[in-house]
Amino acid sequence: MKKFGIFYGSSTGVTAETADEIAKNLGTAPADVYNVRHTNPDKVSEYDNLILGSSTWGAGDLQDDWYDFLDGLEVLDLQGKKIALFGCGDETMSDTFCGAVGELYNRLQKTGATFIGAYPADCYNFSISPAFVNGQYVGLLLDNVNREELSADRIKGWCAQIKQQTAR
Repeated sequence: MKKFGIFYGSSTGVTAETADEIAKNLGTAPADVYNVRHTNPDKVSEYDNLILGSSTWGAGDLQDDWYDFLDGLEVLDLQGKKIALFGCGDETMSDTFCGAVGELYNRLQKTGATFIGAYPADCYNFSISPAFVNGQYVGLLLDNVNREELSADRIKGWCAQIKQQTAR
């Protein structure tokens, strides 16, 4: 099995670019980075660790391509796999910032996977986030609209943490 599979949904290209940057930081080949629009959920079976990312739209919604992929993913038995989440949002959407990360986290609870990659988001200004669960942010939250200058360092720090949490 391969170490990391990165799966993302992107409408404007920002989340796709973020997925590629995460791949570089993790030493993951471009062939192991997938747009969920063109990918069967069964593809995750080839990987020990899944990195899942979505932009947030509307009232905290997933990027459109995620819905069919996630329907297939959430019925799989992912026991033994680790999942790390990342999301791109806009902190001015103060009550739904990176809500897609929270939706991925909540919907994948029943798969048996272990979630890793909780990461602080106190560098942003927002009221609440659906990605804040049980006292922590359940993934890497990014705002390339208002705070793009923070993203590279946040990605590097998060990827270093992911490497530690997946070391075997």
